[in-house]
Amino acid sequence: MDLSIVVPIFNEEENVAALHGEVVAALEKSAIAYELILVDDGSTDGSLRLLREIAAGDMRVKVISFRRNFGQTAAMAAGFDAASGKVVIPMDGDLQNDPADIPKLLAKIDEGFDVVSGWRRDRKDAFINRTLPSILANNFISRMTGIKLHDYGCTLKAYRREVLDGINLYGEMHRFVPALVSQFGAKVTEIPVGHRPRLHGTSKYGISRTMRVILDLITVKFLLNYSTRPIQLFGRLGIYTLFASLLTGAATVYMKFFQNTSMNRNPLLLLTAFLLFMGVQFIVLGLLGEVNARTYYEAQGKPIYVVKEKINLDS
Repeated sequence: MDLSIVVPIFNEEENVAALHGEVVAALEKSAIAYELILVDDGSTDGSLRLLREIAAGDMRVKVISFRRNFGQTAAMAAGFDAASGKVVIPMDGDLQNDPADIPKLLAKIDEGFDVVSGWRRDRKDAFINRTLPSILANNFISRMTGIKLHDYGCTLKAYRREVLDGINLYGEMHRFVPALVSQFGAKVTEIPVGHRPRLHGTSKYGISRTMRVILDLITVKFLLNYSTRPIQLFGRLGIYTLFASLLTGAATVYMKFFQNTSMNRNPLLLLTAFLLFMGVQFIVLGLLGEVNARTYYEAQGKPIYVVKEKINLDS
C-alpha cells in the first residue's frame, strides 16, 4: 500500500459522499495504491450509514466507528493505527480541504521530506474569530517549538509511515505532530494548499479549544526539550528559587541588625521561607521526574535515540 488517507468524521452526512468522490477523482489517474480510512467519531446523524454504503461499493474504503465522540485527535490516532500505507495523509471531512492537493503533498514527500504540512494561505473562514487567532497561535507555537510553520491547524498533511511510529496522541496533540516528530530528526516542510468555505454542516471548532491547545503546547514543549532530562528543568527552577530565598533571607537579617526592623513583622521572612520550600519542592519534583523517565524508557525497552540507517550491522 502506497498511501493511506485518514479522515475523521463527525456529523458530516452531507459531505461524506462528495468527499469520497473527490478523493477518487484526485487519484484515479495515478498508479498509486491507496486506502481511504474514514473514522466515524460517534456521529449522531446519518454519517455512519452513508459510510457503510460507501465502503460496500469501494473496497479501498475502510471504516472505523467509535461508540461515542472521542474527539478529532482520538479519531486521527485510530486512523494512523489502522493505516498500512507508506505515506499517511490526514484531512478534514468537511470538504474545506481539497483532495486535489494530495498529489502535491506526495510530490513533496518524494523530494525527500518526512513531513509535508499544508498551509491554508487563503483561508475561507471568518477573520476575527478564526483566522486572526490562528495567525497569532501559529506564530506563538512556532516560537515555542522551534519548528516554523504558518498553519499548525491545517489537518491536511503528509507523513512518512515510519515517523508516526511511536507517536502517541492525546488531547489536541494532532496539530503538534510535526513538532513532535522533529525531535527524531524528521525533515519538515510546508506548501500552500487550497481552502474552501464550508457548504454543509456546522464547524466543530471554536474559541473554547484555545485553553486545551495552550495546555497541550506546554506538554509538547516539555517533551521536546526535557522528556529525558526533567531534572534540568525543575532542578534549574529549584536552584533559582533557593538563590532568591538566600537573597531575601540576607535582606531580612540586614534589616534586623542595621535598620532595627523586627524579623517577625518583616514580610521578607515569610517570603524567604516560601521560596526555600518551593526550591526544595522543585528539586524533588525533578528527581521524581528522572525516576519516571527512566521507568518509562527502561520498562518498555524504549531507546532515547532513533536510528535512521545501519551499515554492516545486523538489524
